[in-house]
Amino acid sequence: MGELDGKVAVVTGAGRGLGRAHAIELAKQGAKVVVNDLGVAADGSGRDESAGQGVVDEIKSAGGEAVAHFGDVADWEQSKSMITTAVETFGDFNILVSNAGFCRDKMIFAMEEDQFDSVLRVHLKGHFCGIRHAAEYFRNKGKAEGQVYGRILSTASEAAFFADPGQPNYSAAKAGIIAITGGAATALAKYGVTANTFMPRARTAMTMVGQTAQFFAKPDEGFDMFAPENVSPFVAWLASPSAQNVSGNVFIVWGKDITVMEPPRHGVTSHASDEDAGWTFEDVKAQMTKVFEGKVPVKDSFIPPPVF
Repeated sequence: MGELDGKVAVVTGAGRGLGRAHAIELAKQGAKVVVNDLGVAADGSGRDESAGQGVVDEIKSAGGEAVAHFGDVADWEQSKSMITTAVETFGDFNILVSNAGFCRDKMIFAMEEDQFDSVLRVHLKGHFCGIRHAAEYFRNKGKAEGQVYGRILSTASEAAFFADPGQPNYSAAKAGIIAITGGAATALAKYGVTANTFMPRARTAMTMVGQTAQFFAKPDEGFDMFAPENVSPFVAWLASPSAQNVSGNVFIVWGKDITVMEPPRHGVTSHASDEDAGWTFEDVKAQMTKVFEGKVPVKDSFIPPPVF
């Protein structure tokens, strides 16, 4: 018996890495799982349905229930069909874990339009489509039944905060995911549905490419702090009844650590000197000069933090 017995989950990008680990952990806790995966490479190229089907077979061999779904998360109808597949196969839908995505990194002055559009499409629109269709299902059921069991879990990245100049597409998408998920938390609270965003640091197809590969490499011995499986128990907990009072939050999860992020706070506020009038250029100059005195501007020595 698990905390998620009788619950039905959809996990996107569940063929490998974090998504695979999430799907297996949710099934371990008793959930029936729709394993969504296109089987694309780290840059979004290619397609291989064997990865998603392999996770389904792995869950079934362990005594769980799962079904594969090979739709595109950023396609309106194919995204909706994930929810339909859950309901038609298992009789209900309760949990959405959005994880699918890929990277096409390039410095901001060299990025092509398609590199920007494609990454925003899979991450930001892919999250939006899933959340939108899940929200509609939860709202309709909530209007008929009152409170419903619904969980929305979104995957963002610390790149949303650190503004990597080599990932203007990915960073923007991940920042947008936080906003969309927070809005869903507010919109669905009356029905008992929760929505949270988590930022995993883990070894995935995306982190094992380029300059981050060495940092995320598996150690020869000892605790593997970047193993995707370290993140999944937290995901399962957020999806469980134990986290009913947890909604609208952003978390960083990796290794042995879980950090709850604080909401953004106002910094220094300056007021126009003349109470009967607004700002003048001279007044702005005088006050802002004081605020930024001794501070240095952003330099061209950006070092990406250990994120993703």
